[in-house]
Amino acid sequence: MHAQLGDRLLVESPVAGVTRRDGEVVGLHHDDGAPPYDVRWSDTGEVALVFPGPDAHVQHLLREEAPVQGPSAGVPSAPVVGQPGDFGRRLATVRRRRGLSIEETAGRARMSPQYLAYLEQRPSEPGIATVLRLADALGTALVALRGGDQELPPGQGQTLLHPRSTDLSQDECRALLSTHGVGRIAFTTPHGPAVLPVNYDVMDDAVFFRTVPGSAPAGAVGNEVAFETDRIDETMSCGWSVLAVGPADAVRDPEVLRRLQKRAHSQPWAGGARPLWVRVPLTRLTGRRITSADR
Repeated sequence: MHAQLGDRLLVESPVAGVTRRDGEVVGLHHDDGAPPYDVRWSDTGEVALVFPGPDAHVQHLLREEAPVQGPSAGVPSAPVVGQPGDFGRRLATVRRRRGLSIEETAGRARMSPQYLAYLEQRPSEPGIATVLRLADALGTALVALRGGDQELPPGQGQTLLHPRSTDLSQDECRALLSTHGVGRIAFTTPHGPAVLPVNYDVMDDAVFFRTVPGSAPAGAVGNEVAFETDRIDETMSCGWSVLAVGPADAVRDPEVLRRLQKRAHSQPWAGGARPLWVRVPLTRLTGRRITSADR
């Protein structure tokens, strides 16, 4: 029997197919993952040193596998450790802002430093009891650690101690626009300025979005417009934005329409039939990124 942090230990009942008790492996005592384990039982939330018996087995986490090409194709590859999830990044950021080490935080939260490192470094969704202990240890709110404030307007995070703003090159802007996403189209209407969110695709050095003839976004056709998209990381208080400015026009070329329909990555979130494709060429393209100067 071998386990890794985050795996589940299941103790079977005498009744076939029934689990008598289960818990999360939060501490290892051997580098190879052999027993015993520190297990946080799901029914009590308590951590105990467990020497698994014959009625116990380990349920491993689902891990991504790296794609393999060439002669080794088809042979299972080694697990790849994922990037930290939103919870892990929030947790690590709050801990650093408090000036606490992993060991100090783990001691306050009454958990293994190994388990805390696992929570910070891999995608994870710990139970409510664990999050409550961490929030108490870090002097923050449960809702903040769990991301329950995500419905609030962006930009309410703390300013970086040493922020750095840099202009993005044309190539960087195009790379960040990528192939598709959600952005905002801004233009002037007879009733004043309008800024509207749209699902977009990128093709032939232009941004394309779909809408309904006569709708508000359709009013962009025939006007000089600005298209903006961005990525804001509330946890790390950093992000980027890309701005494209150009004349919007309706797509009427049947071949271009066929290509757009074929390569469209997603349906508009608003739903319904949206037959009008609008093109905004990347005539003027600029962008900025805010990061920490300490990195």
